[in-house]
Amino acid sequence: MLTIYRRHRAKCKCISRKAKCFCPIWVQGILRGEEIRKSLDLTNWEAAARLVRDWEVDGTVVVKSARDAVNSFLSDREAMKLSDAMMRKYRHVGAEIQALFGDRPVGSITPDEIRAMRKEWKLAAITAQKRMEMVRKFFSFCVDAEWIEKSPARLVKMAPAKYDPTLPFTDQEMEKIIWAADSIREAHPKIPEETPKKLKALILLMRHSGIRISDAVMFRRDKLNDGKLFLRQEKTKHPVWVPLPKHVVQALADCDEGNEYFFYRQVGKPKSAITEWQQRLKLVYNMAGVADGHSHRLRDTFSVDLLQNGVSLETVSQLLGHTSIKTTQKHYAPWVKTRQDALEAAVMGTWQ
Repeated sequence: MLTIYRRHRAKCKCISRKAKCFCPIWVQGILRGEEIRKSLDLTNWEAAARLVRDWEVDGTVVVKSARDAVNSFLSDREAMKLSDAMMRKYRHVGAEIQALFGDRPVGSITPDEIRAMRKEWKLAAITAQKRMEMVRKFFSFCVDAEWIEKSPARLVKMAPAKYDPTLPFTDQEMEKIIWAADSIREAHPKIPEETPKKLKALILLMRHSGIRISDAVMFRRDKLNDGKLFLRQEKTKHPVWVPLPKHVVQALADCDEGNEYFFYRQVGKPKSAITEWQQRLKLVYNMAGVADGHSHRLRDTFSVDLLQNGVSLETVSQLLGHTSIKTTQKHYAPWVKTRQDALEAAVMGTWQ
C-alpha cells in the first residue's frame, strides 16, 4: 500500500502531512513487493492521489515527465513530415509546456493549470484557438501513449473566434499599390535599385496566383514554364498549376537575375528573406495610402475575383491549397457568384 504525504519546507508554518499548502508531496510504501519512498514532484493533492492510484492499478512507477513527453511528441510531428512553418509552431507550444511544467509528471498537469497558461497568451482569438488545438493534440498524444488517462486540455474551452470579412483590394487600390512599388525609391532612396521591379513582380505574382508570401518569396525560376506557375503549396504539399497573365510573366522576366530563385538570394535563412519582403510591402502599402494593407489581401483578391466570375468554391479551394473546403467556405462563401445570383433572384422575385 502506498501513502502520500507532504514534506514541509523550512519556511512553511503547517505541520499536518495533509495540510493544504504548496509544499512538495512524497509517496512511501510497498508496491509489488518493492519499497518506495520518493518525491512525486507535485504540490496538488488530487493529482498526487490520482497518480499513486494509477501506480497501484498498473503496478508501475515509470513516470513520463512533461519535458520528455514534449520531446517525444515533437519527434512524432517531425516524422509526419510537417512543413517547417508548422513545426515552428509546435516547437513554440512544446517549449511553453516544458518551461511551465519541466520535469513534473505529465499526468499531474491539471485543467486549471492549462487555463492559467491560456490566460497568459497575448494573442488574437483565432491564433489562441489554433494554439489550444496544438496543446490538445499534445495531450491526446500522451493519452494514446498511455502516459495519462485523460487529457486535461479537453476540458479547457476557448471563446468562439470571430472571423473578419474577407476584404479584397479594389481595382483603384491595386493601381495605387503598383504605383507605390514602382516609385518606392523616391520615398526610400536607400532601397536597392532592383527592388522596385522585384516588388512589382512579387505583388503581381501573389495577386494573380493566390499563393502565400512564403511560397512567393521562395518561388523558383524552374517552376515557371510556358506562362504557368507550378508549385507545391507549403502547407498541404499539393501540386498546383496556375496560368499567369502575360503582364505578370513579363514582370517576372524583368526582375530575373538568373538565380535559382526570383526573390530569395540564398543569403541567410528563408524565414529572414520572407520577413524582409514583408517589411518592404508594408512600405508600399503605406506609400499607397491603403488602409490595412497586407499580403494576404492579395490572396483574397485572387480568390474573390475567381468566385465572382463563376469559378466553383471547390476549384478555388484546390488553387489556394486548403486542406478542407470548409476553410474556403468560412472565408469566401459570401463571394460565391451562384449564391449571390440566388439571393438577387429571391429578392427580385418579390417584385412580381
